Formats: sequence, structure tokens, C-alpha cells
Amino acid sequence: GVIKKLSIDLKKEFPDMGLSPRNLWDMKKFYERYKTANEKLRRSVAVLPWKHNLLIMSKTSSDEEALFYASKTVKMAWTRDVLLNYIKAKAFLQESSLEKSHNFAATLPENVANYADELLKSSYNLGFLGVTQTIKERELEKRLVEKIKHFILELGKGFSFIGNQYRLEYNEKEYFVDMLFFHRDLKSLVAIELKIGEFQPEYIGKMNFYLTLLDKFERKPEENQPIGIILCADKNHLDVEIALQDVNKPIGVAEYQLLLPKNQLEDLIKKELE
Repeated sequence: GVIKKLSIDLKKEFPDMGLSPRNLWDMKKFYERYKTANEKLRRSVAVLPWKHNLLIMSKTSSDEEALFYASKTVKMAWTRDVLLNYIKAKAFLQESSLEKSHNFAATLPENVANYADELLKSSYNLGFLGVTQTIKERELEKRLVEKIKHFILELGKGFSFIGNQYRLEYNEKEYFVDMLFFHRDLKSLVAIELKIGEFQPEYIGKMNFYLTLLDKFERKPEENQPIGIILCADKNHLDVEIALQDVNKPIGVAEYQLLLPKNQLEDLIKKELE
């Protein structure tokens, strides 16, 4: 057919470009899929590797979903395998169904707040930990440290791990932050606290205290103020909103998913809290 003949002719002119009949059909699909798409989506797919684009075209059903995976891939530098895992985990549906909970707009300069908002996910997938039974907070932390490369990949581009159970001293007392990171682009320390159960308002006070100590004793003059992220198995957006209302340190609260069925996860949480 015409496509086969065109492929033969193009291969003679461009022998290293992989212009097989199948690829030519895929290019036609690519053009038809995105010719009327919005500028943001077209810019995102334009910089992706071809195999990433084929995956997004075959696995997404709307421009909104395609933009989600394309922009995340660009921002987080996902490999094709990582992208496939997020698509299989239905990350788009999880992200769109959950509200982000933070006070960044009220506590950070506008440009930093906007970047921090983009950085914070509403939900984090910790399925790489392979959790299949009841787990305590310290064990969860231990597993994250053991698989720190996986965790940093899930957090996103720009994070550097400083340490776990990071020791802070004040007024002859010791305090320990579960996990401490530095974000290169934000130029901020990022403290992460891990919670097995659902969000409780008192978690905010503890994180606010840690951020005050980090700001006072650890932050360098050229850095932006530290940011806190509380990871919980479950959260109510309104509860978080009220808890953050009068807090002057930047704190975000997010859920994590262990890729277990919801009823099994609830059973594990109940056992832990009994």
C-alpha cells in the first residue's frame, strides 16, 4: 500500500530514523490526537520520547488524562516503566479525586508557594514497599529508608535525602524528625512525618514545632524557610484546613497508598490502633 511504499522511500533518505509502516501509522495517530489539543498538552508531548508518547496515546482516553501523565513525566523525569506503573495504578484518577491540603499560599512567597503546590501530591503511592501485613510507623520509616531511591522517585525530582530520625536539640531536650530532605529547586529543607492512621489535628502542632527548630538552627541564610509534609493513611480535607488555619509555617498533608484493597488497608490500620 501507499504507507508501505512511503516507508521504503523514507528509509532510503533517513535510514536511522525507524520509519517503519507501523511507526508511520502511529505518527498519523499522534497528529490526529493532538492537532486540536491545547497548547500546554502539545508542548508537553513534544518533548517526550516517542515510546512514552505511544504509551500515553494507547492508555489514556482524554486530553486531561494525557496532560496529567505527560506533564508529570516531563517534571519528574519518569522512565517508560515508571510511567506505565503510574498509569496502571490509576494515578490520574487518584490525583483528581483528592484535594490538596496545605497552607502554602498563606505562608510562602507567591512564586515559592506555587512551586510547592505543584510539588505536593494529594496522594503518594508506596506500593514499592510490598506491605502485606500490619506495619508500625517506625517500620514504615525503616522500609522507606531501605528503598530511599524509590521513595525519592515517588516524591519527585529535586529531592536529596539528609537523614531519618534527624536529631534536633532545644532547651536541653532532643527531638527527632522522621525524615529530612533538601529540595534543590525550592532551596528548602523538607521535613516528612509518617503516620499510620488517619490525620489528627495535633500532628500540625508537632510539625510546626519541628519547622520552627529547623528554621532557627538548621536553615542557611540563602535558603527559603523549611516546609513540612505529613503523610497519613487517610485524611479529611476540611479537618486539615481547620487545623492549618492559624499556623504560620508551611505545612502540607497528604495520603499514601500501599496498593492494597481499601478494606484490607482499613483492617491493618484498625489492628495497629487497637
